[in-house]
Amino acid sequence: MHRHQYKGRKLGRKTAPRKALFRNLSSQLILHESITTTLPKAKEIRPIIEKLITRAKNDTVANRRIVAKFLSNKDKALEKLFVELGPLYKERNGGYTRIVKMGNRAGDNAEMAQIQLLDTEKLTRVELEKKKEKSTPKEKIGIKKEATSESVKRSSQKSKKSKVNSRVKKAEK
Repeated sequence: MHRHQYKGRKLGRKTAPRKALFRNLSSQLILHESITTTLPKAKEIRPIIEKLITRAKNDTVANRRIVAKFLSNKDKALEKLFVELGPLYKERNGGYTRIVKMGNRAGDNAEMAQIQLLDTEKLTRVELEKKKEKSTPKEKIGIKKEATSESVKRSSQKSKKSKVNSRVKKAEK
């Protein structure tokens, strides 16, 4: 029998479980930016992810609904796709993923691969900058520093008093 014009792999599953697998892998890749799976699965979800990210580049209600119909983890994955990944790849024309072969799995000798989203270092840098911005306002306010130093003094005085009181009680016994 010929294999011409047969597109896609069955991966030993019926249609519904296979589609569920692709939805879950796609959602996890969006959330974690890199996942390890078998090579055939990685090769199968690559075009799916590419199409989802292409949709996310144009943030409209229609595109959100189309993508939400496919993703399994709708809330977090959809938000990350449209808020972080879409704008990140706005200038890029395709090629958002990379497949890196990892060798064979010990148990069944299956070829393993890691599928990664490209340029996610920019996202981590932005997240680190946001965390730094959130932590700096406390340091900028001089009142907070003074209040904390005063509270430390008070607490140390209280601990000294409690030590003295405990010594007096021991002496009375």
